[in-house]
Amino acid sequence: MSSEMVCGGFTNTRPATPEIQAIADQVKPQLEEKEKKKFSIFKAVEFMSQAVAGANYLIKVQVGDDDYIHIQVFASLLHANRPLELTSYQTNKTRNDKLESF
Repeated sequence: MSSEMVCGGFTNTRPATPEIQAIADQVKPQLEEKEKKKFSIFKAVEFMSQAVAGANYLIKVQVGDDDYIHIQVFASLLHANRPLELTSYQTNKTRNDKLESF
């Protein structure tokens, strides 16, 4: 966990890293199942994180030319050994939509 995480609140929005892309990739099948469609583009653009009993991630994901989805992912503590969970998402977002807790 990075030292930038603040317990309770979300960090500032930051550019997505390879680790964040890996998190998005792991929950992509959950989102595709909920939306009943496949995403050929699934590129994490930016994110915020929140330290809880594990971590919450808000990730802006590009899924089309100017089509974005905001996803919220929960990562349990390592010792809990649970898979990443897509806890919520918002569709019909654009590149300029601000990433905010929802």
